[in-house]
Amino acid sequence: MKQVVQNYKSGELALLDVPVPGCKPGGVLVRTAYSLISTGTEVMKVSEAGMSMLGKARSRPDQVAKVMQSVATNGLPATYRKVMGKLDSYTPLGYSLCGVVEQVGPGIDDVKAGDLVACAGNEHALHAELNWVPRNLYTPVPDGLAARHAAFGTVGSIALQGVRQGEPQLGEVALVIGLGLIGQLVVQLLTASGVRVVGADPDPGRCELAARLGAVTCGDPGSTTVVNAVAELTGGHGVDQVYLAAGGGSNQPVELAAQLSRDRGRVVDIGKCRLDLPWNAYYEKELDVRFSRSYGPGRYDPEYELQGRDYPIGYVRWTERRNLACFLDLVARGRVDVEPLVSHVADFDDAVETYRRLKDGDLKAVAVLFRYPEHTAEAAPAPEVTVPTATVRTAPARTAKASVRLAFVGAGNYATSMLLPHLARREGVELSTVVTTTALSGANAQRKFGFARATTDLDTVLGDDSVDAVFVVTRHSSHAELTKKALLAGKTVFVEKPLALTEDELSEVLAVVEESGNDRLQVGFNRRFAPLLREARKRFGARTGPASLRYLVNAGRLDHGSWYLRQDTEGSRFTGEGGHFIDTAGWLLGADPVSVYALTTPGDEDLQVVLRYPDRSTATLSYVTSGPSAFPKETLDLVADGRALRLDDFVRASVYGRKRWVSSRLPKARDKGQRAELDAFLAAVRTGGPMPVPLQSLAATTAATLAVRTSLAGGAPVTLAGAR
Repeated sequence: MKQVVQNYKSGELALLDVPVPGCKPGGVLVRTAYSLISTGTEVMKVSEAGMSMLGKARSRPDQVAKVMQSVATNGLPATYRKVMGKLDSYTPLGYSLCGVVEQVGPGIDDVKAGDLVACAGNEHALHAELNWVPRNLYTPVPDGLAARHAAFGTVGSIALQGVRQGEPQLGEVALVIGLGLIGQLVVQLLTASGVRVVGADPDPGRCELAARLGAVTCGDPGSTTVVNAVAELTGGHGVDQVYLAAGGGSNQPVELAAQLSRDRGRVVDIGKCRLDLPWNAYYEKELDVRFSRSYGPGRYDPEYELQGRDYPIGYVRWTERRNLACFLDLVARGRVDVEPLVSHVADFDDAVETYRRLKDGDLKAVAVLFRYPEHTAEAAPAPEVTVPTATVRTAPARTAKASVRLAFVGAGNYATSMLLPHLARREGVELSTVVTTTALSGANAQRKFGFARATTDLDTVLGDDSVDAVFVVTRHSSHAELTKKALLAGKTVFVEKPLALTEDELSEVLAVVEESGNDRLQVGFNRRFAPLLREARKRFGARTGPASLRYLVNAGRLDHGSWYLRQDTEGSRFTGEGGHFIDTAGWLLGADPVSVYALTTPGDEDLQVVLRYPDRSTATLSYVTSGPSAFPKETLDLVADGRALRLDDFVRASVYGRKRWVSSRLPKARDKGQRAELDAFLAAVRTGGPMPVPLQSLAATTAATLAVRTSLAGGAPVTLAGAR
């Protein structure tokens, strides 16, 4: 097998052929999928190896002291031979990886061959194709977490242990000095803990990245930006904690920590920086200086690391292995995002050249991954969501009706502002019954829109044979259940989005369709019916090649107390609304998506969703809540075959090709298609003809919307099995 090695005497780096390690008792043999280069620690080690002997001595005074002690004990000749022999040997690099268990040693029962694990240790998680890893230095990777992300486990554990040493509490303010790989992770961990973070680093690019990942403000340590931000956030008292994640020989980080800490604040050293503590500054504030030892308790203890003797959880809550598992869980749940930290992914065969580029400064990077040949799973197979189907026997032809009787279940804001105004007192439409949970809301709807009666009893509507169609316009958590009941009662159903909040709910709805033979279902995806968009699509014409679609939704922030924020019962905001935009993209592209990949900013506020289609077309949906309210809510661009379509918030549309078409600049109103959607639905109810949108498309759109959550949790694309 191949392994990256270094000769500390000559500075030589090599990708060496070495024997495969044996699988000893108490550990597992792991085939590496990805390993992570620590761009701080490892590059510093590589740089030191290229120094002269005097330079090496100056950089490692601790080792010089050991040599002098050996001279005093063993004499100069013996010490010289010992030191030269050690320097002129190959040493390994690496300490953070993810791979697949190839063989399980005796005494191991928590993993099996084929399992994906994250591994730690500068003797066991090396840049090598195969590693033997003892029990307490590996942990299983959560389902759905990508191998490239799990490879961050060790450095994530270092950052996590540092944060634990700082003992952050909700509402506190922290300063992170040094925004390299560890610093970026510390920023995210603190933000996830409810701490406001100020970052300091001389690199503007790293400052910008940390700000995107959750820091309130970042700036150069020598600038007033950091000082002013701390003063503003803390009322002039100073930060509660400082995390030293910087390297180098400058004493500025230590001095800045004293300057910006509050009285009796905590200073945690995670990196390897100069620590000449200014006595007066630290004494006067009685600062608590703490060190964070690598990945956590167990580090450097041979009985823990090599012999697998765990510490009882009642005495030591967070050990090396528990920290490793905890960090992977945070990444899997989207609380920490490591993908923006990946600056470069190199093939393992290019390892030596990659180190050279890092050392010489040709490759500027926060994190670099080695990708290994023949790794079997990004390691486990990509997550998959099945799009349920329903086989419906051919129903007898329905008799056309001169008028239709409609019932509404729910009369909230959307129903009364977007649907009922298009139906009230309309020729050929009779509003029969409105069902609400409170008597007064039903009475108001009856008075305003002319319902024949109002009730709080759903069974009254479902048992009324004269009702042709039921509108389900309630809160999201009840949509699937009410839809099932109405379908079983033989009604044609119009349900506002979303159709379901979970994959199980979607499957249950489709099962009811198959059981009852009633496929008369429409979901309120109205944008495909918008006249302006339909005209633009007509002007764009048919396409022959794959298309690229971009859809920006400036959703804005919700008012405090909005029921949309009740994610535990009503689902996420995107689950409730995202189907609109996925349906629109699919309608424009003429197909349902076959895969979904989603990313989110810290706090889950802004989403990026990439959809792939059977003909290799792609749609990128940006669903953001952090935009200004004055900016248009929806803008869409479609490009294919040398033509482009643009929609500006349903106010203006244009098509660019051989000829240019631009809609009127002064439309009568912003029309998102609700009236045309209702026209199509009523026509289907009245004539018994096909529903406006095929049932399988409704299912595919709902499955794709739900797959966004699965992709976020796993950090990987999700395949929509059965999508057409």
